[in-house]
Amino acid sequence: MPFPPICNQRWPREKKIDTMNAMRVIVGLGNPGPEYEKTRHNAGFLFVDELARQFQLSWQMNKKCQAMIAKGEISYQGSTEDLCLVKPQTFMNASGQAVRAVLDYFYPEILIDEPQHLIVAHDDLDLEFGQVKLQKKGPKQHNGLLSLYQHLGFEDFWHLRFGIDSRAGQQSIPSADYVLLPMTSAELLTFKEAIKEAQRLILPV
Repeated sequence: MPFPPICNQRWPREKKIDTMNAMRVIVGLGNPGPEYEKTRHNAGFLFVDELARQFQLSWQMNKKCQAMIAKGEISYQGSTEDLCLVKPQTFMNASGQAVRAVLDYFYPEILIDEPQHLIVAHDDLDLEFGQVKLQKKGPKQHNGLLSLYQHLGFEDFWHLRFGIDSRAGQQSIPSADYVLLPMTSAELLTFKEAIKEAQRLILPV
C-alpha cells in the first residue's frame, strides 16, 4: 500500500504491520541550515540524506509537521518495504515536536504499541568516532533524544548511535561546542564507512 499524501490524512487503521521489514520510519536528528550541514551533531541528518540518495527518495518540506519527509517503497537485496525518512526542522533540542507530529498524522500505531518500527539515527559522544551501534537505549545525555522521550512518552524505539568523539581523552573543548564543530575531511571519509555499517544493521538482508 502506498504512503498517503503528506499530512492530509492518517495512515489507514486497517493496515496491520506484522514484521519490522513491512514498514519503518527512520528519523535523523540534526540542525537545519547550511552552517550545520557537516557538523558532528548532524550525523543523523547525514545518514538519512544518504538513504534518500541511495533509494532515490525526494525530500518534501511539511510545514504542519515541521519536518522534511522522504518516503516510498524500496527494494533491497530481494526484500521490499515502505520507508519513511524524517529530518525535524525544529533544531535539535525540539526534535520531539516534529517527530510526534509526523507519527500522529501517518503512523499512530507506532505511538500506541509498535515502537519497534521507529529508528532514530543520532550522534553519540559516548562512542568513539566511526563506531556504530543499534540499541534500545541512547547516550547518557542528548537533548534531541530527551525531547523525543518527552513528546513520544516512551524510549524503547531503536537508537542508531553514531560515535562522534575523536578527542582521544582530551576534553579541552566543552561537549556543547564540540558537537557543533564540522567533521574534518578524514573524518567524513570514516563517517561514510560508518554509514555503510549502519545500513547493514538496519536494512533487510
